[in-house]
Amino acid sequence: MKKDQMIPGRRAVLQIAACLGAAVTTRLLTAGQAQTPGSPTPPVPSGGAETASLAKVPQKPSAYRLQPMTEGAQPRYRRPAPPVRKAPILEMPELGRTMVLTFDDGPHPDYTPGILRTLRAYEVRAMFFVCGEMADANPDLLREADDDGHIICNHTWSHPLMTSLRPSRIREEMGRTSDVVEDILGAPPLWYRAPYGAWNRHAFEIGSQMGMEPLAWTVDSLDWETPGTDTIVRRVLKGAGPGVVVLNHDAGGDRSQSVAALRRYLPRLLDDGYRIAVPHR
Repeated sequence: MKKDQMIPGRRAVLQIAACLGAAVTTRLLTAGQAQTPGSPTPPVPSGGAETASLAKVPQKPSAYRLQPMTEGAQPRYRRPAPPVRKAPILEMPELGRTMVLTFDDGPHPDYTPGILRTLRAYEVRAMFFVCGEMADANPDLLREADDDGHIICNHTWSHPLMTSLRPSRIREEMGRTSDVVEDILGAPPLWYRAPYGAWNRHAFEIGSQMGMEPLAWTVDSLDWETPGTDTIVRRVLKGAGPGVVVLNHDAGGDRSQSVAALRRYLPRLLDDGYRIAVPHR
């Protein structure tokens, strides 16, 4: 981890009551239809994320696998703090026959453009949980996604295992990413997701302090395993249902299967009567 340049017709304003707890009403913009299956099974990450130090200069994007979860960070800006949750939002049942598509780890110059083209072709908006180092290296892609109406969200700077970090490091990972997004787009993210789906109390507290809500997922396409385009399509269609949040990736490895799968399952979801929605900023 822009407004649909062509989102005529199917755009609708949805109201979404704050999921899994707080009573904040969120309006949702909808376009086209939506999708997907499954529940996420975070893998056990390897290697000393907790010992890695953040560079003071732009870092070269690293190759990492994605599986979401969150820890907070401290931004330079101040916004109203949402409630501190004890668990991330997993689905949005208030939306009716609507699904939410999410993409983690990007933006990546080899894969994000293809995903944006498909979403644009079907006048659909999605949520992109970006890693700060990737956003910093690809600002034009971030602007393109924002211009198309997609929601840009926080997925930390370098994709560490947040539960292994001190609160100060969590703040640095989250805050640095929010600052980069704000520098490029003019506004900080309102949503965040923890790498590997590893959340803890510090993550929820810091995320709330930064004015962000934690979003996990209902259906995990497991596309990071590169299981084959057919398998990804099957998982998403099998998991499709009202309020479902689907996890996909547009970076962190070879995501050509993810790009191809979206081209196949998105029209199927729309034909089945699903809508795709994103929280309104």
